[in-house]
Amino acid sequence: MKVIVSGGGTAGHINPALAAAGRLARENNADVLFIGTQKGLESRLVPKAGFPIRYIEVSGLIRRLTLKNVLVIKQLLTAVHKAKQIMREFKPDFVIGTGGYVCAPVLLAAHALKIPTLIHEQNVIPGVTVKLTARFADCIAISFSETTKYIKPAYAQKCVLTGNPIREEMLCADKAAARQKLGLDDRPFVVAFGGSLGAAKLNEAVIGLLNTADTSRFQFLLGTGQRFYDSVTAQLKEKNPSVSVVPYIENMDTVMTAADVVIGRAGALTVSELCALGKAAVLVPSPNVAHDHQTYNAKSMERAGGALVIPESQLTADTLQKAVLSIVTNPEKQTAMAKAAKAAGITDGTKRICDAALALMQ
Repeated sequence: MKVIVSGGGTAGHINPALAAAGRLARENNADVLFIGTQKGLESRLVPKAGFPIRYIEVSGLIRRLTLKNVLVIKQLLTAVHKAKQIMREFKPDFVIGTGGYVCAPVLLAAHALKIPTLIHEQNVIPGVTVKLTARFADCIAISFSETTKYIKPAYAQKCVLTGNPIREEMLCADKAAARQKLGLDDRPFVVAFGGSLGAAKLNEAVIGLLNTADTSRFQFLLGTGQRFYDSVTAQLKEKNPSVSVVPYIENMDTVMTAADVVIGRAGALTVSELCALGKAAVLVPSPNVAHDHQTYNAKSMERAGGALVIPESQLTADTLQKAVLSIVTNPEKQTAMAKAAKAAGITDGTKRICDAALALMQ
C-alpha cells in the first residue's frame, strides 16, 4: 500500500499528519510519502520522524484585493502540476490532507488523477483549505460534531467524526503515578500555559491570581513561555513552595496527566487532549487566530460541561481567580466537569482517521 500525506505550516496541521502516517506504516505496512513546502515546519518535523518528503512551492491567498494574489494563483497551478508529477511517479492508493495551504494543490491533483482523498479538519470551524477542497475530497474527517454546521449541506454527507489524534503516551499514563513523579500531595493541581510561546495577557492574569489568592488551597504550575519568564518571576510577590514557574513545560505528558484543572488557550489539539484525558478547564481563546476558531473550540467544550470560557477581553486576575476557585474549592463541580469532558472526548482519533482513509479503497 502506498499513501501520500500532506499537512503543513504549523505543528497543529503536521502532528495529525504524522500520527496518521505512523499508524498506517506500523499497522498496515504502508509506504508513506509526504508532500510539503520547504518553508513550513514540515521540512523539519517530517524528516525527523523518519518519513521521506517531496517539496512543492505554494503560498496562501492574501485576504484582501491585491495583485499579489495573481501570483499566488499562478503558483498554485504550478504546484498542482508538480503534485501530479509526484503522484504519477509514486502511484498512491489514497491521499490524506491535514490542513495548511500546501494541502490544496495536493488534493486538487489527486482528485484530477481520480485518486481517493481524505481531508482532516482539526477545529470546529473549517479552515480555508477544507472549504476549498470539500467539493473534491471523498471524505471529510472532522474532530467536532458541530463542524457539520459550518460545511455546505451538499458536502456534509461526506463528513466522518474522527476526533483529533491524541498522543499515546498521554492515553497510557497513570494519574497517581504522574502525581507521585511530580512530588504532588492530595491538594488540587492547577496547570496554566499559553502555548509554546506563552501569552502575555494570560500570564498577567495568573500573576494577579497568585499574588492575591490563598495558594495554600492548591498546587500550581505556570509555563510562562521563554520570553516572559524573567518578567513573570519578577512580578510574583513571594516565593511559594506550592507554586512552580517555568519558561516551558518540558514534561507536558506527565503534567497534563497529573492535573486537576488546566488553564490555557483553546487550540484544537489542546481541547481534544483535555477532553480525552477528562480534565476540567478554564479556557481563554486566543483572539489572534483566523475566524476566531479558538472560541468555537472552547465553546464546544463548555457546552459539553467540561470547561469555563473567559474571552480575553474579559480576562483579569479577578475573573480568572473566580473561575479557578469555583472549581478547586468545589470537589463535586471539579469531578462533574472532568466526567463531562471525558464523555465528550475521543481517544482513538488516529485509528478513526486511518480507518476512514482505508475505507476509500473499498
